[in-house]
Amino acid sequence: MNLPDWPWTLAAIIGLAVTTVLTRSFFLFPDREIPLPAWFQRGLKYAPLAALSAVIFPEVLMTAHGEWADTWQNARLWAIPAATAYYFYRRGILGTIVVGMAVYLPLRIGLGW
Repeated sequence: MNLPDWPWTLAAIIGLAVTTVLTRSFFLFPDREIPLPAWFQRGLKYAPLAALSAVIFPEVLMTAHGEWADTWQNARLWAIPAATAYYFYRRGILGTIVVGMAVYLPLRIGLGW
């Protein structure tokens, strides 16, 4: 970092910190509970699923270069059904992760998929 750049960097860090504190304290320190509309509360039930889908689907279905995975030699495509089957069989999160990784790692590391 050049010497003239440090004031801008410091200003950016302070500005981001202030913005973070203000936006988070808005929800932490109200005098009373803020009523939310019923449609908003119903929508919040789907937020975790939507966020998880937005992260997982591109990771599974695309390659590192942003192209569609067009080959069956993709370790993720084999690990997802195995982990899903385990989850529906046992309903355990830790076991789901272990089964998915047990399928993924040998294919990825061992076979280089």
